[in-house]
Amino acid sequence: MRKPALYSRSARATVVVAPVPAVAAVGPPKPLLGHRLARAGNSPRVLWGAMALLGMLLAGVLLRGPGAASGLTQKDIDAAVLRTLTTQNLPSVAARAAEQIRPSVVRVVSLAKNKKGEDEEQGVGTGVVIVDKGVILTNLHVVQSAQRIRLVFADGSTSAASVVGAQPENDLAVLQAHTIPDDLSAATMRSTHDLRPGEQVVAVGFPFGIGPSVSSGVISGLGRSFRSPEGEQEIGNLIQFDAAANPGNSGGPLVTMDGEVVGIVTGILNPTSHRTFVGIGFAVPIESAAGAAGLPPF
Repeated sequence: MRKPALYSRSARATVVVAPVPAVAAVGPPKPLLGHRLARAGNSPRVLWGAMALLGMLLAGVLLRGPGAASGLTQKDIDAAVLRTLTTQNLPSVAARAAEQIRPSVVRVVSLAKNKKGEDEEQGVGTGVVIVDKGVILTNLHVVQSAQRIRLVFADGSTSAASVVGAQPENDLAVLQAHTIPDDLSAATMRSTHDLRPGEQVVAVGFPFGIGPSVSSGVISGLGRSFRSPEGEQEIGNLIQFDAAANPGNSGGPLVTMDGEVVGIVTGILNPTSHRTFVGIGFAVPIESAAGAAGLPPF
């Protein structure tokens, strides 16, 4: 479907921002930790391993008799913990963030009737579950020309969906799934008030219909504002990021290393006519996105 490009308003130059459009599906979707674990020692798996080793040490002391307890020193305990930390292969923080958000990421397929009267895919975008009753956020341009909408959840189940809300000024749409998986998980959303350039983020979605796919980068700017070439639409207060985003990422979550959603991916900047990523993407802050769904502010 054809989407209008967006323009940057700048005193020095005008640049094109292309919304990340929905694209034809390339293949069937494949299904993609929570709290911040910035240091390896904070991993629950590692800590449990360390505790297990410590338990083994204590058991050995007890088996040697009551008088042997004095032989267990702090040095022994430190060595046991260090051994566990240095022998475990830990996932990266980006991998943990992606795993945290994975159950809430949805493939959004736009359908229309072909000349034979059959449903045909017009494009693929991304959505994120924000309420476990089947309420999903995506970009308006992903679904605005759809005659029908099909969702594919992380567990592979599918559902039709209806548009139940829209915020055109921020290119946002709210979908309601007709059929809800039993174990549907809603994403955790986080206020953007304390975000800073340089913070790590991941973008999860279906670029070119492939996914769920994960890209990582950092927040590279805040408070950006852009207008379409026709001058009909301006989106302000955008989060700028450099995690790769391409057609099909539209509507997907921008996620912190805690696995919390801070934005909805909506566009990419490209000074050429090509709709491919050159290093700058944009996301609508989650406060605006949640407002489109009628959720209270943070």
